[in-house]
Amino acid sequence: MAEMPAHAAIAMPGMEGRAGLGWLIAMWTVMMVAMMIPSAAPAILLFAGVTRRRRLQAVAAASPAVFTLGYLLVWTAYAVVAASAQWALHRAALLSPTMASASPLLGGGLLLAAGIYQWTPLKGACLSHCRSPLGFFASEWREGGWGALRMGMRHGSYCVGCCWLLMALLFVAGVMNLLWVAAIAGFVLVEKLLPGGERAGQVAGVVLVAWGMWVLRG
Repeated sequence: MAEMPAHAAIAMPGMEGRAGLGWLIAMWTVMMVAMMIPSAAPAILLFAGVTRRRRLQAVAAASPAVFTLGYLLVWTAYAVVAASAQWALHRAALLSPTMASASPLLGGGLLLAAGIYQWTPLKGACLSHCRSPLGFFASEWREGGWGALRMGMRHGSYCVGCCWLLMALLFVAGVMNLLWVAAIAGFVLVEKLLPGGERAGQVAGVVLVAWGMWVLRG
């Protein structure tokens, strides 16, 4: 252990026995919150603005925290799935000690799948909801606390539909590779918030497919 890189040593606790799955779930949950809350900020802030105006008009309105909770519940469910996948891949010896792909088939396959998905209608539909929070609320608005929770979960579901394969790319270079984590989070922000984000996503899809083919052939 003394000779192992620091990021590899950090990865080890989640691999010690079946009980370590809980540690992995917690790690993935924190990571997903940190990566996805910035791109969800426009929707959360818009909901908070609507809530504030309604309260000034003496109209009952749910707390923005309830909407945010619904959003995070969906990403927590994704974290459970991702952590379980990591656990299974580790047991199958398909991950290195740094939680990166140890198999060209796995790494190349993930890159190809993520690249192709960038061009699918499902990706486009989910991304459009993420990029237009005003349109989302116009079509999905629900009253009350339960309605706010449902809206948060609905918005989170679109977000997962948009980004789930991008998040799976964490297995390519390493789940604990902070530069890789930052790169994916930054790309999600570009895709969701900046003008031309859809086109950037499609260009990235081409790059990912080419990268995946190179990995598979290597």
